[in-house]
Amino acid sequence: MQTPSYIALSRQTALWRQMDVVANNIANMNTPGYKSEATLFTQYLARSRGIESPSPDRLSYTLDYGTVRDMSEGPMTHTGNPLDVAISGQGYLEVETDFGRFFTRNGRLMLDQDGMIVTSSGHPVMSADDTPFFIAPNETDITISRDGTVSTENGAIGRLRVVEFEDPERLRRVEAGLLDADDQEPQEVEVVALQQGMLEGSNVQGMEQITHMIEVHRAYESVQQMIESESERQRRAISVLSGAKNA
Repeated sequence: MQTPSYIALSRQTALWRQMDVVANNIANMNTPGYKSEATLFTQYLARSRGIESPSPDRLSYTLDYGTVRDMSEGPMTHTGNPLDVAISGQGYLEVETDFGRFFTRNGRLMLDQDGMIVTSSGHPVMSADDTPFFIAPNETDITISRDGTVSTENGAIGRLRVVEFEDPERLRRVEAGLLDADDQEPQEVEVVALQQGMLEGSNVQGMEQITHMIEVHRAYESVQQMIESESERQRRAISVLSGAKNA
């Protein structure tokens, strides 16, 4: 008698996960380089143990399979900041953190107190020579060419390391727009296309995500009503059966 409730609960759990993903998308509408995500669901079939079941062979549950990332490019915005850089096409900047190397498309860069080029979270951005960039205090004219070469009025100081992966959707989101490659080996992009003074915006479509949130909320409430109705049906059935036995 509990089977309908279990099936409904599996759907409700999946909807809860979907709401988390939609909410995260909305929260990152203004995060540079952010890629929106969507949940994947599949049908999980289980054999029915009760001969009284109208479907004695199998029962269908909802299984939260995972998420898929929309890899389409976000809109480009001119900022005028010479350290801002947008990646056109495939590629990620490589940064150094206390927990190892991570990757990002958030090109909002700046200088720290030591003159090192870092992300907005303070992580050093790596060069093709596997070293960070340092700008001397007297150097003020910073340029980043299309191929990622960083120069000042005194000449080139290195080239940004821009990498790609065999399966970008397997990159695991960690924090502050950073992605973990897990077991994938980064490969340098052969033809780099960077735009100085620009930022790639989030590809999240705000109205679309808000619509999804409303739909998920309504679906969740509908399933909740079904669970409550099923619980009431079971309560009445138990009451009737108890009365029949005592008669």
